[in-house]
Amino acid sequence: MGKKKEKKPKVRYIDDGRTIADMSALGGSDKRYTGPKGGFKAQMRTYWNTVKLMFIPMMVTIGIISLAFLIMWLMLTLGYTIN
Repeated sequence: MGKKKEKKPKVRYIDDGRTIADMSALGGSDKRYTGPKGGFKAQMRTYWNTVKLMFIPMMVTIGIISLAFLIMWLMLTLGYTIN
């Protein structure tokens, strides 16, 4: 009446240490866990923390660009040319 289904052989993977990244998420599944989503408050907190950390390097960069502009402007107004 009913035929017995043959069991698929269980595949056994051996870790040989050659992979760089975790490959456990790759399995053909389209539904991947992306982690908890933060709300607006958490996103703004992250944004302002980033702005605070980048303030000093941004001011240094703006200062260097302004100094280069000032030097070039002075050279052009005083009549120096770059030969």
